[in-house]
Amino acid sequence: MKVIDQAIGKDYALYNGDCVEVIQGIPDNSIDFSIFSPPFASLYTYSNSDRDMGNSKDDSEFFKHFDFLIQQLYRVIKPGRLVSFHCMNLPTSKVKDGFIGIKDFRGELIKAFQNEGWIYHSETVIWKDPVTAMQRTKALGLLHKTIRKDSSMSRCGIPDYLVTMRKPGANADPISHKPEEFPVSLWQKIASPVWMDINPSDTLQKETARENGDEKHICPLQLGVIERALMLWSKEGDKVLTPFLGIGSEVYQALKMNRKAVGIELKSSYFKVAEKNVKRAIVERGQTDIFDFLEESV
Repeated sequence: MKVIDQAIGKDYALYNGDCVEVIQGIPDNSIDFSIFSPPFASLYTYSNSDRDMGNSKDDSEFFKHFDFLIQQLYRVIKPGRLVSFHCMNLPTSKVKDGFIGIKDFRGELIKAFQNEGWIYHSETVIWKDPVTAMQRTKALGLLHKTIRKDSSMSRCGIPDYLVTMRKPGANADPISHKPEEFPVSLWQKIASPVWMDINPSDTLQKETARENGDEKHICPLQLGVIERALMLWSKEGDKVLTPFLGIGSEVYQALKMNRKAVGIELKSSYFKVAEKNVKRAIVERGQTDIFDFLEESV
């Protein structure tokens, strides 16, 4: 398969292909930071491709595939630098799993990284409104009527997590912040173990990436989450990698913050939208004339 399509610019490189294959072309110890939201095992269907990790029949098959990516990430990330992944624990169903409960997907991801030599570095809980989750999923444990019928089946909402792993070794290029760039008030906000103020709607527009019949879910990572991770764990000029490009949220935010970006995406419709969002980021940071952008987009 390798690369189906690509878009290369001064500060970015986007590849349409299988991330496990494409990442093999990235040199050792060349990436400063990686941030992404992996497929949530078999919870959602993103595409009809056999190469899509989200199409795994069970968790065991998913991690068998995902382990190859973890190994490649370890190879390309510089010593002492970090990888952040966004995830959530996964609800089970009586039909598929035989019981109603929650699977520790977050813990399984951490363990998978540790098995390949990564250090468990940091974790932030991202608050989610349980009422919104109830309205969207109709989960038995979140329904108010469950309280009246049998509250032993009631549960709390499931938050998101931003988990960060560190590659062993000394960071040869320290990430230094000036006091005016990172005041104490900002540090206290970002260092909080729970982020209560992430706006769930603060995402790139996603509808134009949808295709009929081959995906049931698309949920871009909030730009505020990406921004905070980039502020803390990267600096201007750093190379930021996302192996699950989607519609380009991570590269969009990285470019706006004067980083360089590398993104890999399996699905062609997502890739095309990501390419447009990258050009938009270049315009918004003031390095390209708007008329040049419009001309390229025609």
